Amino acid sequence: MKLWDRMARLLWHSVIGKLWATIMLLVAVVLLILGVFLLQYIDILFDDNSHDIKLLFIITAVIGFLLSTFFAFFLSAKIQQPLLQLKHAADSVAQGDYSTRVNIRSSDEIGQLTHTFNHMTEQLEKLIHDLNHEKNHLASVLRSMGDSVITFDAEGQVILTNPSGHMLIKQWSSFESAWEEESLDGIPSYSSVPMPLRQLFQDVREEGQDLTGKVHVHSNVWSVVMAPLQSGGVVRGAVAVIRNVTEEHKLNKLRRDFVANISHEIRTPLSMLQGYSEALLDDIVVSPEDRKELVQVIYDESLRMGRLVNDFLDIARIEAGHVDMHFQEVDVRNVVKRVHRKFLVFAKERELTLHMEIPDIPLTMKQGDEDRLEQVLTNLLDNAVRHTPAGKSIMISGENQIVNGTAYIQLNIKDEGHGIPPEDVPYIFERFYKADKARTRGSSGGTGLGLAIVKNLIDLHDGQIVVESSAEAGTLFTMLLPVEAHE
Repeated sequence: MKLWDRMARLLWHSVIGKLWATIMLLVAVVLLILGVFLLQYIDILFDDNSHDIKLLFIITAVIGFLLSTFFAFFLSAKIQQPLLQLKHAADSVAQGDYSTRVNIRSSDEIGQLTHTFNHMTEQLEKLIHDLNHEKNHLASVLRSMGDSVITFDAEGQVILTNPSGHMLIKQWSSFESAWEEESLDGIPSYSSVPMPLRQLFQDVREEGQDLTGKVHVHSNVWSVVMAPLQSGGVVRGAVAVIRNVTEEHKLNKLRRDFVANISHEIRTPLSMLQGYSEALLDDIVVSPEDRKELVQVIYDESLRMGRLVNDFLDIARIEAGHVDMHFQEVDVRNVVKRVHRKFLVFAKERELTLHMEIPDIPLTMKQGDEDRLEQVLTNLLDNAVRHTPAGKSIMISGENQIVNGTAYIQLNIKDEGHGIPPEDVPYIFERFYKADKARTRGSSGGTGLGLAIVKNLIDLHDGQIVVESSAEAGTLFTMLLPVEAHE
């Protein structure tokens, strides 16, 4: 019984069932009308054969009913088959198979429907292919971007990121608890928007226009460009492009500090040159001795400014990578002897004792720039002589050393000068840094660039330089230069 009900419902909900039922109903109505109007006249007109005629009429009606049913099923099958094909094709397209086509050749309405369906699937397949191509192209662009790209919906939920953006969100999420404690009142809590971006996200939602800003996360600086995603004039989200500009920020700060420092250093010798020159022009000084003293000061300050400009050019070329290095095999002993000989007269004038200790065997570097090494030793000895009081001594020495299985040439310059306070030792290789602020000018004549140049030149030789010093206990500079050729 249940099977019969199921078949009846299936037949009724199909096209063939509805068409068969309609034809049967029409046949039944026709036969019923004929029976009602004709059977009553058969008894009157054919009294003797009325029974046979009625039987013939019934048989004819049954045969007509069966023939109508047969032709109804035949016609319905011809209509149902292409419709079923169209249904199965539509199901395939709905499941993502856009290459599905229906092969029905006819010129009637069903054939036209089939042609339209095939054209629709072709256009749909082309559209989906283009969309996938654009999607893959966009995904490739996002993956290849060094900047972080993050897209938020209107509620602040992340809906799209590139790999860099995913890593950034993961990194910032680890700081979320600390930021929550420091967050400002009045800012909505967008759970998925990282704390550094929440204020900017809120402003973009409210104003509906592109905004830029910089956020500081611990020791890093990030540049953020955030644009709204609009639909029908309603902001439905935002996309943020984030770039790490920490190095640019540091370089800009270094540039500003560098310009400020060089201007500060040049101002004093220029002022002195101008002041003493005006004194000479105005004949304020009348005695030859005073006039000679002013000329000597002007000469000394011009030399000082010349050293400053030369040092400035050297450090600029070195840090820009434009310095020319002439590497060749060098016996460092010759460099040490030459520098020692150059400073002997200067040391005697300052009443200093300059010692030299080098071995009898060669101190050979496979690749070294002799002129640059001489510049390094000259700068260090110049500092030692200027900062060591009269009656003290300075030692320059060299020897071969093995450090962690690698051969080095070790050079030491030790003085008995005023020394460097411990808090200043980590910064002495910075540009324009001077440990003794009282000796920034005058007799010391330092520019604050000498040790920075020394550090850069040692680095270009793949070497190392360290300093050991304490106030009033002297200073020891130790350099390690590799014996073997560096890459």
